[in-house]
Amino acid sequence: MARPASDNLHSRVVMILKVSLPLVALAILSSLFLISPPIDPEDAIPYADVEIADRLAEPRMTGAGFATVTSDGATLTLSADRAAPVAGGAEVAGLRGQLASADGAVTEITAAAGKLDRTAGQLELHDGVRLSTSTGYEVVTDSLTMGTDRSFLESGGPVTATAPMGELTSGGLRLDRAADGSTHLLVFNKGVRLIYRPQP
Repeated sequence: MARPASDNLHSRVVMILKVSLPLVALAILSSLFLISPPIDPEDAIPYADVEIADRLAEPRMTGAGFATVTSDGATLTLSADRAAPVAGGAEVAGLRGQLASADGAVTEITAAAGKLDRTAGQLELHDGVRLSTSTGYEVVTDSLTMGTDRSFLESGGPVTATAPMGELTSGGLRLDRAADGSTHLLVFNKGVRLIYRPQP
């Protein structure tokens, strides 16, 4: 018994598609490589050479960090956006830090720039130095010296501060251990002016 013409047509179409579709797919795939613009490997070399030369001329690190425990038991952690080695230490930019003393006081520190002196055991900060203490003080000054081997902070000039009792301005400030060593004292000095704002 002969097959209907529609069955023969269907079989021929299926056979043609079995052969033609893989060939079309292969042609499309090969055209991706044949038609795409050529890549010149020389284009990337000048930028790479400049970057390498710059790094060799001025070695630096990004996302640098430093942590230590001071002689009086405080924990000092520092991080910087950039750090470049210099004699005896490093110059840093975009600095953030935290000084957590053994008695539970915490001071957050930020500055635009600074210099770490490992030999002297101190960090000199400048350009918008800000301190925020767990006791409620917010302090701004132009420059600050802090110890990395002991809990110590001292401003290099005038400071302005917001305190729990009001607003403070002074010629300087100093954070150091009390004489009996039991706690730390934040002292404003060199002409202190307080605008007292009583708590509600």
